Amino acid sequence: MKKFCCVVFALLPLTAFAYPIDVQKNLDGVKIDYETYDTDKDIGSIKVTNFGEVDANCKVVFNNGPEAPRTRNIEVPAGKYKNATAKFSREIIRLRIELTCNPK
Repeated sequence: MKKFCCVVFALLPLTAFAYPIDVQKNLDGVKIDYETYDTDKDIGSIKVTNFGEVDANCKVVFNNGPEAPRTRNIEVPAGKYKNATAKFSREIIRLRIELTCNPK
């Protein structure tokens, strides 16, 4: 019995669950890259990096199924990055992000 309990406790860290994140990007001549994070079971975030020489205005829409979409507007200076985060009231099963960026 003790061996069984030890095995169960040893496998607990392997049961961590990460939800899938889909990103649809609409970039209007701006050199933008992104990286997504599943911060917590009800929080999603995206890091937007501007590799261009002009500042960019970006609109990020987080969508988690039946809940209302969360919209974040960020200004990303040239050569810098910004983070956008959204918290939902339910656990995220699949997060869909729409990233739209235009030159400033």
